Amino acid sequence: MGRRIGIMGGTFDPIHVGHLITAEMVRSSASLDEVVFIPSARPPHKDGARAASAEDRLIMTECAVQDNPYFSVSDMELKREGPSYTVDTIAELRAHLDDAELFFITGADAMNDLYRWHEPKRLLCSCKFIVATRQGAPLDELLLAEQFTAEERSHIQVLPTPHLEISSSVIRARIRAGLSVRHLVPRAVEEYIEKRGLYREHDKEL
Repeated sequence: MGRRIGIMGGTFDPIHVGHLITAEMVRSSASLDEVVFIPSARPPHKDGARAASAEDRLIMTECAVQDNPYFSVSDMELKREGPSYTVDTIAELRAHLDDAELFFITGADAMNDLYRWHEPKRLLCSCKFIVATRQGAPLDELLLAEQFTAEERSHIQVLPTPHLEISSSVIRARIRAGLSVRHLVPRAVEEYIEKRGLYREHDKEL
């Protein structure tokens, strides 16, 4: 049998312990051999804080996973020219890992919005989805049934995970306000943010 590889995408601006806890719980519960974190090439946030550069987001992600031998990082979406779609990322991974079983890790909110993604049916058929659900954010089974066939939905696996009130936007806001983010992000990420002066109020004036 081929390796079972989890894929965790996101802006990771910055990556935080919620991402890591979810990835580790899914890895363990789904018996994954590895989880690959893939920072996305999304446009800057519009919450008043200056977004980190693609290079900074990549380095922070590498810092965050360095202590877990089952985690790795890929810059494939950051290197791709033009629009970067998940379906293309999975296809590229498939070309290099043709014997592997791929599992895309996401949350219920994103899964409920899957029908709006680029080529969602092709995406569902090209890998399996593990949906990390939490209380208060359930998977919309009726909506998925309206948009996808039973065969397509068979590629979706639900995995309940604990609800952590942590988000990248909250972390950026705390840094901007001069508040501590200790234990919200890995120590190596906190040190990198401090060294680079990321997300601080004065950045908006540069």
